[in-house]
Amino acid sequence: MLIPVDNKLGSVPLGDITTVYEDYITPRTSIVKINGHSAIALFISLKEGANIIKLGEAIDELILEQNKILPVGIELARMASKDFEVEDSIAAFSGNVIQSIIIVMLVMFMFLGFRTGFVVASLIPAAIILTMMFMNVFIIGLNQVSLAALIMALGMLVDNAIVMAESMMVKMEKGIKATEAAIESSKELIVPLLTSSLTTSAAFLSFYLAESVMGDIMGPLFQVITITLLSSWLMALTLVPMLAITIIRVKKVKTSKVSIFDKLLVYYKKILLWSLKKTTLVIGLIVVSLLVSLWGFKKIPVIFMPPSNRNLVTVDINLPLGTQIGITESTVQLIEQFISDSLLLNNERKIGVTDWSSFIGEGPKSYDLGYSPGEANSGYAHLLVNTSSGADNQYVINKLDAFCFHNLPNAKTTIKQLSTGGGSPIPIEIRVSGPDEDVLYKLSAEIKEKLVTMSGTKNVDDDWGPKIKKFYVDIDPARLAQAGLSNQDIAVSAHTTLTGLNVGEFRKGDKIIPIIMRTEGSEEISFTELEGLNIFSQSSGKNVPLAQVATVKTEWQYAKRLRRDLRLNITIESQLEEDITSNEILNELRPWLKEHSETWEYGYNYEYGGDAEGSNKAMAAVAQKLPLSFFIIIILLVLQFNSIRKSVIIISTIPLGIIGVVAGLLLTNSVFSFTAFLGIISLAGIIVNNAIVLIDRIQIEQDENKLSIYDSILNAAYERFRPILLTTFTTSFGLIPLWIGGGAMWRPMAIGIIFGLLFATIITLLFVPLMYKFLYRVKL
Repeated sequence: MLIPVDNKLGSVPLGDITTVYEDYITPRTSIVKINGHSAIALFISLKEGANIIKLGEAIDELILEQNKILPVGIELARMASKDFEVEDSIAAFSGNVIQSIIIVMLVMFMFLGFRTGFVVASLIPAAIILTMMFMNVFIIGLNQVSLAALIMALGMLVDNAIVMAESMMVKMEKGIKATEAAIESSKELIVPLLTSSLTTSAAFLSFYLAESVMGDIMGPLFQVITITLLSSWLMALTLVPMLAITIIRVKKVKTSKVSIFDKLLVYYKKILLWSLKKTTLVIGLIVVSLLVSLWGFKKIPVIFMPPSNRNLVTVDINLPLGTQIGITESTVQLIEQFISDSLLLNNERKIGVTDWSSFIGEGPKSYDLGYSPGEANSGYAHLLVNTSSGADNQYVINKLDAFCFHNLPNAKTTIKQLSTGGGSPIPIEIRVSGPDEDVLYKLSAEIKEKLVTMSGTKNVDDDWGPKIKKFYVDIDPARLAQAGLSNQDIAVSAHTTLTGLNVGEFRKGDKIIPIIMRTEGSEEISFTELEGLNIFSQSSGKNVPLAQVATVKTEWQYAKRLRRDLRLNITIESQLEEDITSNEILNELRPWLKEHSETWEYGYNYEYGGDAEGSNKAMAAVAQKLPLSFFIIIILLVLQFNSIRKSVIIISTIPLGIIGVVAGLLLTNSVFSFTAFLGIISLAGIIVNNAIVLIDRIQIEQDENKLSIYDSILNAAYERFRPILLTTFTTSFGLIPLWIGGGAMWRPMAIGIIFGLLFATIITLLFVPLMYKFLYRVKL
């Protein structure tokens, strides 16, 4: 290319005055490395409705084929694979489902005998097959949530079969033929069983309708449980009577054999009769127990969602804003060297890191629901570290934490496990907002100082970062005019020297490559050389040093100023030590922060983010829809019983489950999480189901057997004693696999339902008869 220089001299080749070469854009905006080697990252997303496990298998085949033909030294490898985790989790949950089915069937055979147990247990595979068919129709995939819903529904679905079989046996014992007993029982129970199934399903409706991330995740619970319970209801009215007619035999002469239910019933009769004489006292004791459990709830550690058990640790590095990407790369190399030397698996080291990938300048595309990419800039890096197992994550975190603390003083490093979907990546956040940036910075420093002194916190920082040096060019207009220059001349010359000026484009095949003009050696220019920077006049062609027309000043300024809802906002962040919950830290911080904020100037306030905000939003989204669920349950009860008082009795049993939930979580040293909250909601549906069955029997005793209210209460309680206990046993025992193998996410829910149901069943068998006697003013 020829460059014209003067009309007399003509032109000179561009290569005589410049060096022209083809290169990557510099400075680079992002760098990817795998195990310390330069790499290119490919991100593959799953289509809606596709199978991630099959996608993984297809990718494995592709990698195997491509590695055979790629040049030596180039290799394809997976770095973050969700399908392995999904496959393992589905396998584990499928095992839990099978274990639950076996446990529930064994309970049936143990307590009902072989014939009746076989009839009731036959409903389980039939209902599950029907459920799977409808899940396919409504495009509900198999995942942790849908499989957990199946486990939760197992104990509930046999309830319909138990009630139907018990009703038929009672009628057959009275001399009614099996076919007639089946027809009468079906007519008698078709509406009560449907109502109880729908009320249980309605309890989960709020999770399906909740407009939040957790609503999207937990929504399938409502769909699967509804389909399962309705399938159970259909099978209980068709398959169970058909098998019962053929298989169940009722002996007219009762044997001397006494079952465990007969023994328990003896004690239950004594307790019930005594309680009916002391109605006010017993109801009062139950209410006091509820109040004590609410007080005890404060003693339970609270977390929103537990960290993911995926064998993956993430490292986020934030250097001061404006840090060159080369320095960030050097910082990452220090961590990579430590991983290679001290954590990488080998013949001697059995736990640690299997491989890792580094993303410098810009984080990777989303590879997990628990991953939130940081803000892209030259001082940011994200490391994705695969560990030997999920149980070894904390070991790797502790090692990396210690290394970064002692070796990277200028870097803000956040090393953690992935959060479970819906959880917050930063557990502790306090947002402070106000009109003045200096005051905000001072307030954030005070809060950070408090957090640092608290036991259990680590990596305390804020999202503005430390102040950084900024160079200001103070232009003197008089000297600028005297030199024959303009502001644009200074801007173009400085941009050309420091960054590079885009002067055109070069076409190479189907690619357009930008042409950047840059002063030689500009990448290494120092502050002392800025004043000697040549400013070129585009009009006259003269060059003058920058110092002749301007003064270069250095000032410490905020790296960035962030706003939230149009107001200046600074967020103080903190990670947590192992086995410390955000609730423990916030319980200590809240009183101090409330007292401290009273001294702030007008216009400055704070709010909590992190786990506290995520939990409140998720709970609020569900709570917002709970009135609709509650209304549907009331409508169903009123339609069923045509009585406000009976509906009140049933609704009043709902809080009783909290007594057992609190006791169970405290006894097992568990935590209260979002799934435990889910357990309370589901528990309410089960308790309502038991109350409906009991109230319905009281009504039948009055209408058909013409008994007094008091005798109807006793007879109904005695007759429904075994079905209600069986429902409790099947549901509770069926959830044991989820308690043992459900992990940190599902364990609190299983514990809450098991203990809550055990306590609630015992109390319900007393509370419902007592409330019935109290509201109907029955005299002994």
